[in-house]
Formats: sequence, C-alpha cells, structure tokens
Amino acid sequence: MSSPRRTPLHHVHQALGATFTEFAGWTMPLRYSGDAAEHNAVRGAAGLFDLTHMGEIRISGPQAAEALDYALVANASAIKPGRARYTMLCNAEGGVLDDLIVYRLGEQEFLIVANAANAAVVSDELARRVGGFDAEHQDVSDDYALIAVQGPRAVDILAPLTDTDLDAVKYYAGYRATVAGKDALLARTGYTGEDGFELFVSPSDAEAVWQALSESGAEHGLQPTGLSCRDTLRLEAGMPLYGNELSAELTPFHANLGRVVKLDKASDFVGKEALAKVAEQPTDRTLVGLTTSQRRAPRHGYRVLDADGAEIGVVTSGAPSPTLGHPIAMAYVDRAHSAPGTSLQVDIRGTAVPVEVAELPFYRRNA
Repeated sequence: MSSPRRTPLHHVHQALGATFTEFAGWTMPLRYSGDAAEHNAVRGAAGLFDLTHMGEIRISGPQAAEALDYALVANASAIKPGRARYTMLCNAEGGVLDDLIVYRLGEQEFLIVANAANAAVVSDELARRVGGFDAEHQDVSDDYALIAVQGPRAVDILAPLTDTDLDAVKYYAGYRATVAGKDALLARTGYTGEDGFELFVSPSDAEAVWQALSESGAEHGLQPTGLSCRDTLRLEAGMPLYGNELSAELTPFHANLGRVVKLDKASDFVGKEALAKVAEQPTDRTLVGLTTSQRRAPRHGYRVLDADGAEIGVVTSGAPSPTLGHPIAMAYVDRAHSAPGTSLQVDIRGTAVPVEVAELPFYRRNA
C-alpha cells in the first residue's frame, strides 16, 4: 500500500500546528485552532483552505463542447468562456458518479473539477466518453494546487493581490489571472455557503500564494481552516457531499437537484433515458433537512422514524451547527413525511430523539 500523498503546503500546515487526517489517498489538514473557531471565522471573516486533493481534468479540441454535452448532464455548449457550471456525471441508470464543476476556459477548452475520492473514476469515465469525439482528454491534477479563500472578507483579502476587478467577477465564473505575482485560474466558486474564491495555481507557487493571502488577511480575521469545518459549513448551506447525499444508486432528482439535468438539450447524453423517466414522477424518497433542540446530533446512517416509530428514512449527514446553535442534519425520507414542519424522530443509539423537517438550506448568507 502506497503512502498518502502530501500537498505542496504540507510543511506550512505543520508549522501552523494542523491536525492531519488521511482522505482519498492524501494527508490533509483536518483542523488548526478548532472546528468551531474555524467555522465561525469563515462565517464572520474568512477562512483559507488547501484543497489540492481535488482532481482536475482538461477537455479540449474542436468538439470539446459536444463531447461534454454527451458525457455530462449539463449543456456544456451553452457555457460561455469565463463561466462555470455545477453539474453531474451520471451512469446509464441515472445514478450519480460524481458532482462536478465545469469551467469553460475558452471556446475549445474546459476544466472539470472532481471530488478527491472520485477523481480517478471521473477521469477514466470522461476519457471513455469523449473518445468518439474530436477532443483531447488530459488528467492535469498534478499541474495544480488549489487554494480557497472563503468568507465575507474574501474580496478585501484578495483584491490587493491581483489586478483582476473582483467586483466584475460573477458567481460561478473563472478567469486566468495573476495573484501575488503568480499565474492562476481565479474562480468565484466555493463549498461553504459564503462568497469566496478558489485559486488554481502551480504547485511550485502554492506556498507563495498561501503566504501572501495569509499576510493580506491578517487584518481581516483570516484563519487557516481544515476539512472538518468545511463539512459543517457545507452542511449548513445544504450542499450535498458525494458518498452521503449523492451516490451511484441515487439520481440528481432524489437530491432535489433535477434542475442540473438538461433533458431539453439537443444532444443525447449518458443516462438521459433513465433520467427522463425519473423526471416524470416524484421519487419515493427525497432529501430534506432535519433540526432538533436536543443536544445529540443525528449522524450519517442513523435511522429516521415516523411518530409511531416506523423507519421511513436515513440520515445522510449531521452535526451540531456552530452558526445556528443546535444540531442539524440532512436525510432521505419517504416523500409522504417530507413537508417542512413534520415531526419525526431519529434513532440515536437506541433513543428516539425528536426532530423536525426543515427547508434547505439551513443557512443563507446576506447578499
């Protein structure tokens, strides 16, 4: 068994006193000062994340757009250069193999960002699917380090380091830029529910960009932030996590994300027939939010019960919410029990703890 990979910033994290964890074949910082402190820093000021473990795949060539129209549920041809789109890679049965962000860097060039745990699967599957088109597939994951600055002070922190007019960078846009004197793909995307930017840079430039952001952010409350608070942030924002809310056995419609499936695009795509059938009638189970005033949080895999104690669902993610001050969770439940305000229970180690169905997301930032 090979040793976990380390990001180019590993020794920086060590110097900052990070606690590490192994994730998707990488050694990653789990936390620095503490989960709640880092979470609150992102909500109130800004957090700095090392996300180099994510996978990047470039699809280029005369038929790059047509190839991705076939490979993904998105209408890649409709993405304008400089813009990005959240989408999914589905199998023939409509199940989700991964959720992705696609950046269109030019008329004939796209960058697809995959979750770390699925990066190899996504790369291999895309290679197969674009093989029949005049398009080139390249796994360029080793060409990038990925650094994210997320939070309401993100613009203040990044602005002094780039000539890019950040006010003109729309949400879900990505442009080639210079940050701290280094070449970067500067994207206004993220996974925290806050405004922020993701910076794709050369691994050799990662430390210089990280240090420049750290110095610029010192007066704005910027803190280094790990994977643990990233999970509670995305949970509050109702954002799905592959392996929890998304899987090869569930379609985007199960997760209330049918809007990303472009059944009306001109081209055929993998999974279209199966997804069209699912779209015609509601799924038996649907994804909902759960809240409780109790101290114990519902966790992944816990059973959801109706008022009579019958099992009607399963928790996919759950944790205490630092922002809201009480536990929250997402769960798949029978559609008959999915209306907001419905009283349910969660079996927490043999105790039926009362919960209430809540609308997602739990948290929305101020515009």
